[in-house]
Amino acid sequence: MRASDRAYAALLDEIQSGVLAPGAVVAEVEQAARLGVSRTPMREAIGRLVADGLVRQQSARVLVVTGFDADDIRRLFEVRRALEEAAARIAAARGDREIFRALAADFEAADPATASGADDYYALIARYDAAVDAAADNTYLTQALKAARTHLVRARRLARDKPERLLASVAEHALIASAIAARDPELAAHATHVHLHNALASILSSVSESHTEGTK
Repeated sequence: MRASDRAYAALLDEIQSGVLAPGAVVAEVEQAARLGVSRTPMREAIGRLVADGLVRQQSARVLVVTGFDADDIRRLFEVRRALEEAAARIAAARGDREIFRALAADFEAADPATASGADDYYALIARYDAAVDAAADNTYLTQALKAARTHLVRARRLARDKPERLLASVAEHALIASAIAARDPELAAHATHVHLHNALASILSSVSESHTEGTK
């Protein structure tokens, strides 16, 4: 792995996990020394984070991690609806039916209540996303989806893994995958719309609860 890729991956993980919180300064010299890379690859890594919208120029010499609040989450989900509903329609029209049948079965068998349930669920989501990307076979769409998913990790971190929500999400994804396997574009898109509506409501509820607790 190139030094710039290694630095980018490390900083991306820290931003997504909240180690580098919104407003944290991302200084080239300090980060290069901390991560053991030279300034040139660090500059490249930070430039990619700026392009991703995860780091912004606060002043002429200061770069900081961008903010991410409830309004940002709502905007992110506006984009997700447009992209993911379109992707589900396309996948239903030309995806490999057997792949999505298998994914539907895996979602139906998933049990997020187990010790590793949440991690297994997100791994299954990653497999579903990869299958949709392959079925869409559209570089412009998959690049846009990748950018949205980069920010989605931050949204998930702000939410709490509520058991009831994870169970509902598993069922929602099973329906989406089944609709794609059945070559039903409208059902796939509608089921995706419902899933995203419920996911947004749950995340915003968690953010609101965290804010309320923080003000007590």
